[in-house]
Amino acid sequence: MGMFLVNFVGGFAVTPEILKHHNDYCSYADTIMPQFLFAVGFAFRLTFERRVQRDGSRAAYGRMVRRLLGLILLSVVIYSASRPADSWEQLISLGPTGMFGRALKREWFQTLMHIAATSLWILPFIRTGTNVRITFAAASAALHVALSWWFNFEWCNTSPNAIDGGPLGFLTWTVPAITGTVACDLVTKSDVRWPCVQLLFGSVVLMGVGWGLSCGTRFYDVPTDRFDSLRDTRLDANPVVPASEQLLIRGAAELPFVPPPDSTLRKWNYWMMSQRAGTLSYLTFGAGFSLAVFLLFHLLCDRYSFSFVPFQVFGTNALAGYVLHILVMDAIDPFVPPDAPALYVMCSLFVFLGVMWVFVRHLERNNIYLRL
Repeated sequence: MGMFLVNFVGGFAVTPEILKHHNDYCSYADTIMPQFLFAVGFAFRLTFERRVQRDGSRAAYGRMVRRLLGLILLSVVIYSASRPADSWEQLISLGPTGMFGRALKREWFQTLMHIAATSLWILPFIRTGTNVRITFAAASAALHVALSWWFNFEWCNTSPNAIDGGPLGFLTWTVPAITGTVACDLVTKSDVRWPCVQLLFGSVVLMGVGWGLSCGTRFYDVPTDRFDSLRDTRLDANPVVPASEQLLIRGAAELPFVPPPDSTLRKWNYWMMSQRAGTLSYLTFGAGFSLAVFLLFHLLCDRYSFSFVPFQVFGTNALAGYVLHILVMDAIDPFVPPDAPALYVMCSLFVFLGVMWVFVRHLERNNIYLRL
């Protein structure tokens, strides 16, 4: 439901900035995708062990690899690539790199592709102990930092810009996915004491660490005497490891959901919360936020029997909802100009949600579900 909201209203002028995606800080819209990866990790941990016990390790791992490769294929079909050339001669001259470069960097690597790539990455560790999984997530994050220092951060922010971290984004999307597996253990194992307290503690720690990492962005504040010389550049020349003259303590970064100064006052860098670059600060905070949202619904639904039919209908057929919402938005968007007034946008949103309800509810009544 959160995805439906932010994806539909994000392109309109009247929409509050907190409901729009940003490339240099974390808004509410930017917390949606980490929740997807958190849910994937939770469900993966919950169901895979059962399948191993039922079918055996070899069959279970083989089936999972086939399903994830199928999801990759589905991603390529859904996120259709733009035409790389207008003639056969131009296509031949581009070669494989030029032909598939944009699609691999940007168009194919969106939500479903990242879910598939991240799931394949964590598959060898999905049945290991908690400490092993956390260590693996930390190692993946460290590898992402190293590759971002080498080339990846600048590459993600060079035209055509990457989406959600680009092909190497799975390294940090591992953080919310592994967090989901740990949450699964806490609420499903009978020998865990005070699981809600541990969930709350983990959420606070992860959000705090994510914000703490983002404070590194203050090293990239532009000195007043360099405003003019750096005015035309957005990315810092040393976006991951600041130069020695930049290592000045300038205070804490803005809290999540609060916009930072624009790029004339602070250059873009790896330590800012950026969904485009899949930065470590963003995904660590996103993992903690996802854990907090899960704890809220765990208390409401599992402890106090709260239920809301739209959440159930859309949540139990999430993949179908994801695929359909792209088609429904494409059908409605032409009739909603970007500068439409708030009332018209709200009415269009309700039409969009109503059409989505008709489709997904129909699938449910006919017992049709699309599974990851």
